[in-house]
Amino acid sequence: MAVANPTVFLNGTVILPGKLLRDGAVVCRGGRILSVTLRKKRVWPRGTEEIDARGGLIGPGYVDVHVHGGEGADFMDGTDEAVRTSLRAHARRGSTSLFPTTTTGSEKQVQKMLLACKAVKKSWNIRDGARIAGVHFYGPYFAEPKVGCHLKEGRRDPNPREYKKDFDIGIIQIATCAAELPGAEDFFREAKRRGYLVTCGHSDASWTEMAKAFKAGMRHVDHFWCAMSSIASVRARFDYPMQGSMAEFVLAEKEMSTEVLADGCHLAPELLEFAFRMKGEKRLLLVTDSNRAMGMPPGKYRFGPGKNGAWFVSNGKVGYQPGRGLASAIVGMDTMVRNMKNMTSASIPQAVRMGSLTPAERAGVAKNIGSLEAGKFADINVLDRDLVLQRTFISGTEFK
Repeated sequence: MAVANPTVFLNGTVILPGKLLRDGAVVCRGGRILSVTLRKKRVWPRGTEEIDARGGLIGPGYVDVHVHGGEGADFMDGTDEAVRTSLRAHARRGSTSLFPTTTTGSEKQVQKMLLACKAVKKSWNIRDGARIAGVHFYGPYFAEPKVGCHLKEGRRDPNPREYKKDFDIGIIQIATCAAELPGAEDFFREAKRRGYLVTCGHSDASWTEMAKAFKAGMRHVDHFWCAMSSIASVRARFDYPMQGSMAEFVLAEKEMSTEVLADGCHLAPELLEFAFRMKGEKRLLLVTDSNRAMGMPPGKYRFGPGKNGAWFVSNGKVGYQPGRGLASAIVGMDTMVRNMKNMTSASIPQAVRMGSLTPAERAGVAKNIGSLEAGKFADINVLDRDLVLQRTFISGTEFK
């Protein structure tokens, strides 16, 4: 349903960065937010269409910087149809901006995915679902011992001929590489030069290797505690004396950010609480890392490219590979935000920020998305008091 302009969202509590505005109103026109004010001030024109939050919450659309697919599709399928299916799947779960994320795969498969995302971004309209804010170049530069649920045959060391060609497509905004791989520092420097959020993931890096990566521009680590080094794994590489790992470096370095999966399956509540206390809502992101099994019945699925991606099983709660471990999440950002609020000491504004403004800030796109502020896109979630999603609006238009 197209929402006429101007529009006002009212009869609810507005979720702002750092606080709640009770009985607030969000006034929108032309797909942008005009103002956020108290309802009693009534500063919108007569005839403005009213969206009734029914006593619930009015919050920003969610921003997901690490997401693989949903409802039967993976971005690595590399088709416009798969991209749009995934975008719609996440819009139904409150995400209004996504960074489609690559997996391991062949050079041709990665490039096909990038080109499909670029094509959809260029022709995008709200019926397609969440907008593409950029692509997260994630696989294939993983450490073999930490490849996780990704196809091992699709991983490799960074090759400047390959990644510069991918970077030149002009759709990437986030770039990941395992810090210990040969050529990783050159990768990080090139990604930093282009203005990307530079990240380390699926890595067995030591503190020393992380410090070198940090000097080269790396500032983020993917899904904390998942497919990452520990003191024990670094000791297995270098023996004694024991050395610090990715975890210690991220917790010690204030500029570093990281992300958690709050699906209730990957991390216990105490780990979510620990990460929140250590990094805070401005350096801890919520991501879905969700795959094609999101919104699908339990069964067997491919992770990454549908043609030859690694097999995994969904039990309806999480993906897993028997005998190997978990294989990504299968829920949306609405669940992640709600769980973070319910499982930790985070307040509603803090939990929502970790799924909206913080990822937008870290990815360098907060000028237009991530919070309810004048001038930004009118990306708005209407929720009940328990953070259960009721309605989603993208640029002021309801997505159904």
